[in-house]
This record gives sequence, structure tokens and C-alpha cells, in this order.
Amino acid sequence: MSDQDGKKPLGLSGGARSGRVNQSFSRGRTKSVVVETKRKRVVVPKPGQQSAAAQNAEGNKGRKTVNDAELERRLKALQAAKAREAEEEERRKREEKEREEERARRRAEAEAKEREEREREEALRAKEEEEKRRREEAESRKSAPAEPAAPAPAAAPQADKQPRGGANKPAPQPARRKEDDDRGGRGKGGDRGGRRSGKLTVNQALAGGEGGRQRSLAAMKRKQERARQKAMGGTESREKVVRDVQVPETIVVSELANRMAERAADVVKSLMQMGMMVTQNQSIDADTAELIVEEFGHKIVRVSDADVEDVIDQVEDKTEDLQPRPPVITIMGHVDHGKTSLLDKIRQANVVSGEAGGITQHIGAYQVTTESGAVLTFLDTPGHAAFTSMRARGAQVTDIVVLVVAADDQVMPQTVEAINHAKAANVPMIVAINKVDKPAADIQKVRTDLLQHEVIVEALSGDVQDVEVSAKTGQGLPELLEAIALQAEILELKANPDRPAEGAVIEAQLDVGRGPVATVLVQKGTLRQGDVFVVGEQWGKVRALMNDKGDRVTDAGPSVPVEVLGLNGTPEAGDVLNVVETEAQAREIAEYREQAAKDKRAAAGAATTLDQLLAKAKADENVAELPIVVKADVQGSAEAIVQALEKIGNDEVRVRVIHYGVGAITESDIGLAEASGTPVIGFNVRANAPARNAANQKGVEIRYYSVIYDLVDDVKAAASGLLGAEIRENFIGYAQIKETFRVSGVGNVAGCLVTEGVARRSAGVRLLRDDVVIHEGTLKTLKRFKDEVKEVQSGQECGMAFENYDDIRQGDVIEIFEREEVERTLA
Repeated sequence: MSDQDGKKPLGLSGGARSGRVNQSFSRGRTKSVVVETKRKRVVVPKPGQQSAAAQNAEGNKGRKTVNDAELERRLKALQAAKAREAEEEERRKREEKEREEERARRRAEAEAKEREEREREEALRAKEEEEKRRREEAESRKSAPAEPAAPAPAAAPQADKQPRGGANKPAPQPARRKEDDDRGGRGKGGDRGGRRSGKLTVNQALAGGEGGRQRSLAAMKRKQERARQKAMGGTESREKVVRDVQVPETIVVSELANRMAERAADVVKSLMQMGMMVTQNQSIDADTAELIVEEFGHKIVRVSDADVEDVIDQVEDKTEDLQPRPPVITIMGHVDHGKTSLLDKIRQANVVSGEAGGITQHIGAYQVTTESGAVLTFLDTPGHAAFTSMRARGAQVTDIVVLVVAADDQVMPQTVEAINHAKAANVPMIVAINKVDKPAADIQKVRTDLLQHEVIVEALSGDVQDVEVSAKTGQGLPELLEAIALQAEILELKANPDRPAEGAVIEAQLDVGRGPVATVLVQKGTLRQGDVFVVGEQWGKVRALMNDKGDRVTDAGPSVPVEVLGLNGTPEAGDVLNVVETEAQAREIAEYREQAAKDKRAAAGAATTLDQLLAKAKADENVAELPIVVKADVQGSAEAIVQALEKIGNDEVRVRVIHYGVGAITESDIGLAEASGTPVIGFNVRANAPARNAANQKGVEIRYYSVIYDLVDDVKAAASGLLGAEIRENFIGYAQIKETFRVSGVGNVAGCLVTEGVARRSAGVRLLRDDVVIHEGTLKTLKRFKDEVKEVQSGQECGMAFENYDDIRQGDVIEIFEREEVERTLA
């Protein structure tokens, strides 16, 4: 079948192939055998065709290829992760090693620094000993001049050579001794070579040292200076200065240390030893401060916080220092009785036209000189009921009250208030019966009405002067001024102009260009430009003084009204102005008063029991509030508006002013109004541009007013909107049940006779049994015969069924009524 040369037989190309195999037998015998091997048959498919087996093989091969690629990728990822872990471990070890080296370096530096400090101290001590030895030698040479000076030069070289030996002492210490010797010699004028050749270098100063990090010469000088100061301070501590330390009720730790001239750290350390963990910026009480002061060896002087006001001079004036002063006259009376018009006629000015609505909104202060040369100071107070507190302040600073009563009217409530204010202030009164030129004038009726309020005029044999005047024609004005001058002469008004000024704030406002401005009536002394003063919770320095005509003046004596510029804030109307010596005193007094006012308000808010708080919270649950932000042009108007608004309301609704102030409406006011959901009311002020933009963006309403009547009426109308509508019941008829029926699907039905009025299906009903209400509800059905009807007239029969109620009996009475809502308003 095949030859032995292994050639393929003819006709069997691609078929079997021959080969030779050695067979082994027992006993070492072998035999060579020729064998045939078959090759694997390969079937080549035709183009465009592929067998199913080939397709399966390729699919298996593809899956195998995908699996191998995925395995290779995973191996690579695993190797990369291991490499990263190795790098991270190596980096961690490297950082740990660097940290250890840094800690070792820092420890070495600290040890070197500490060693260097010790060496410096030893050098200083050696230098001091050397200087002491030299001083002793110099003194011994002076005391024994006959002794030869030869040993001294020998001692010097020996001293120079001794450090270089280095056998018995450490090297750094002799090096610093040599340096001290050299510097000491130059200081005494021995060797000037170092100065001529330049400054002493660091190497020269530390020659012979061990090397390493060395300090500069400047550092050594500073160290020596600190040591010298420490030595001097030790001497002072032995001779301690005992001080009188003023300690108020509470004091800051740093301030206490400052008053004792001690270090704040020492005071804090002493407090910590006493068990008080405080800092130098915290406060301690007077008892603790006393222990600290005594511990430091000083004397304590207890003072009160109120002692800061002792700088205000309260000394009574001597009789010989008093000089006559103009009287202060206050015009009082009811609205539209002609107070301001009367004052205009006296001043020959026209103030009424400048007031909004023709009523006075502010307290005006004016000075008038009569034909006889007498000077009179007039205060024009508003007559509106809202300005009661302003009138009260006017009465407190006044000497004479002119009560204006219209002859064509009668004594009004605000006239009575003015009379009460004048009596409370214990000032004399002059009655000016105005509008006597009118046809309806009844002067006698006015005098009679005044009797009811214990005001007896001279025309009725009393002691109160009355003058008939007309602000329109000028009738009776000379007589009125004469009566005022007579009353002032009787009072003998005097004041001391040569003393620090004292006065009262009549009005205060925040001017855009001039800042806080206060109208002050000087009562004692003379107020001059440049004076430092305190007024209420504010203080300042008089920058300028303006009189009632708008002219600038340099000073203002008693009974002179002036506008004061230079305050740091707007004071309250009615505050007392006092001149002090320094700005520090004024600032301290103002801060004390401000803190006292805060404490008082806080105490007033906290001085309630738990029961009171619960009762108030329960009461407030049923009370609707209308919050409002108020800004006015002057302080008096703002307070008057707040008082008027707080009176609006009842048990169900009230007005709450969450903030009021003086000046233009600002962005902060708009922000507060937005947070509180409230409008902003401006009285004679306007909002600036940023505030207007903020109000438009946030939807805050701004209302402007110039007359207080309109403001109060609008707020009252708004508050009335918070009132719940009143529910009223109108009885429209009665019906009597004659029979009761049971209807499936409806329940009990009453056969009724309408005895009075009318029965309506939409009305409410009550079921009365023996005149007692046993049910109240609505009708489920109202029928006339078999038809559902809207109403049934009196005298007709009908059928009624109640909603969710079946207990009806013969003889019961049905009361029929309707409810209506009625809008309520505040009185």
C-alpha cells in the first residue's frame, strides 16, 4: 500500500500517510513496524455557502475569543490595582518617614534652642560676675594706690588664656566670657579697634563656640535689655504701689486689670485659681472684683453705675447770681379755636398756611418783642387730641398758660385737658376769648362754662385774667400782651446765665442735610457753640445754634428757644439737656442711660408670672392684630401718632405699632414691614429711591399722610376690616305641628299649620316643646300637598321634615328664622 520511503501511493493524495513505529518486546527484543496514519478530512465549502457545523465552530470560537479578552482585561485591571496599592503603600511609608524626620528635626531644634537659651543665660551670668569682679578690682586699686599695677596686665592675659585651654570648662561658656571681656573693654574705652574696623560680627561675638545655629548680635542685645528690665521690674515689685481701685457693680476683667495697673493675664490666672473660668473680655460682679483687688494688694472703692451722672452740676444758684429772664408762655386750647392764628397776629407771621390741613402738627417756639421792649417766648402746642403728651411737655417748661377759647363755640374736651395740664404744672393761666368779632360769639357763655372746671375769670370776681381778642382783626392783642407782662412781673422770673446750660427739648427731628436737630428751650445758664452736652440717651457737641427766625447765633441764654445741631442721635421730645465738661463724660452718661433704659424695658417685659403669661397668651389668641410701621418727620409727631393708633381697637382687634422712628423711609423699614406683613405709614416724610424699589419688589404698601385726622381714620377703617361680621337673626314665622306621619325613605314628617309669618325652605328652624328649644337645624323638605314649595304663607298647611332629626310630636312649635351678616366698624 505504501513504499518504505514514505512516499505517498498513487491515487491516494490527501489520504493515508505511512510511518514507522518501533515495538518493544520482552528480553530486550524490538521490532520496527510500518503503519499508516489518516489525515483529517477538510471539506471546503462552495463560495457563498457555509455548513451548520462551520457556523457552530465559528460561534464557539467567537465566544472563546470574547472570554479570553475579558479574562485578559480583568488580569490587567487586577495588576493595575495591585500596582496602585503598592504605590499607595510606598507613598504612605514615605510620608510617615518624612513626618518622623520633621518631628525629629523639630525636637532637635527645640533642644538646640533650649540649650542655646541656657548658654545665653550662663553667658549673661558670667558677664555680670566679670563686671562685678572688675568693679571690685577697680575699687581696690583706688583704695590702695601704692600697690604696683604689674599683676593686673598679667592677670588679663591669664584671663584671656584661660578660656582657650578648655580642659575644665565647656567651650561655649569661655567663648562668651571672651566676648564679654572684649565688649566690656570697649565699653570702658580700652580697645576702640573694633569700632574703627566696623561693627562686631556674629562670628566675632561667638568666637570659640561649638558652631551650629547662632543668634545675632541684635538678639543678644534684646535679650540683655529684657533681662535688665526684668531685674528692674523685680525691684519695683518689692516696692509695690497701692492704688485706690474704683469698682462698679459689674466690671470687665481687662478694665479691672487696667485700673489696678496689673497684667490682665495675672488677673485671669487669679480668677481661675478661685474656680472662675473667665476671659479678660467677660464681666465679673463687684464682690468677686473686691477679692481680686485685695489679693493684689490694692484698696477697693465701691461706686455705682449711676455715679456717672454726678458730673452734672446740680448746685442751686445763689440769689445774687440770678438775673431777670423772659417769661415762657404756652398757647393751649381746642382744635380750630385760633391758637396759631392768634400767635401769628402777635408775630405778624403766617404759620397756619404752612401747616397741613390748617392744624398745628408740631410744637413751635418763638420769641416776640412787644412795643414796650419786653421779650416774650411763646410755645405753640397742637390742639388735637393725639398730641396730649406734647401739650403736657409744653406745660412742664412753661411759666404762663394762655388758654384760647372760641367765643362762638364752647369749652371742648381738649380745652378741659389744657386746663388740667396747667393745673398739674402749677402755672398761672390767662384766658383769651377768641373770635369775638363773629356774630355768633357768646362771651358770657364761655365764662360760665369755665366755672364748671374751676376756672373763675376776673369778670366773674375770680383771679384768672380774661381778655377778649380777635386773631383776625387784632382786637384785644395789646391788652393780652399787657396781661402777660403783668403776670410775668408778678412771678419775678429769674435765672443764672453764668453757669453750664440746662434746657428742655421741645421738639426733635432728623434733617436730611443737617442730621439730628433738636429744638431746645434753655432754662438755666447759657448754651454756647462748642459746648459738650448730654440729652437723654444722646450726646453731642454744639456745632451750630439757630434762632426762631432761622439766623445763626453763637449763644442762647435763659428762656431762649434755639435749634441745636451736632447730636449723635435724635433725642426724645421732653428730654433734659445738660452741658458737661468733656466728651468722655457725655458719652459715658449717654451709654449708662441707654443701658438703664434697656434694662428697664427688659425688666418690664420679664416681670410677669407664668399665670399672667398664660392668661395673656389665651387672651391674644382671640385678638386680631393690625401691625404698622410708622415714620414721621419729628419725634413729637411720631409719639403722638403711636398713642393715637394704640387707642384704636376693642376686645377683638387692635393696632400694634411694631416700629416707629424719625426720618425718611429706608430699606430697613421696608424689610421689617415685609417680614411682619404690614404697611409703612409716612407722616410728612417720603421713601428714598432704594426703599421705593424694595417696596415695589417685595409688595410692601407705603401710605403717605400730612394730616393726622386722615391717618387715624384710614387705620381705623383698616382695623375694622379685621372684625368678624355680626350675625343677626330675623324671625320670619311660626308653625304648629298638627299631625306626624311616617314616610318611607324620608322619615318622620310633620303636618304643620303656619300660624304666623311665613315658612321658607332656605331658612333655619328651631323645634320648641313646652317653649324649650330641643333642636336647631335646617329643613329637609317643605311641601304643600304633594308639591315641593319654596315658602308657605301664614294660615296655610304644609309638611315639614327636619335634617337628621325625627323626634317630632304633635303640639310642638317650629320657629322659623333667617340669618344675615352685618359689617362692623370701630367706634
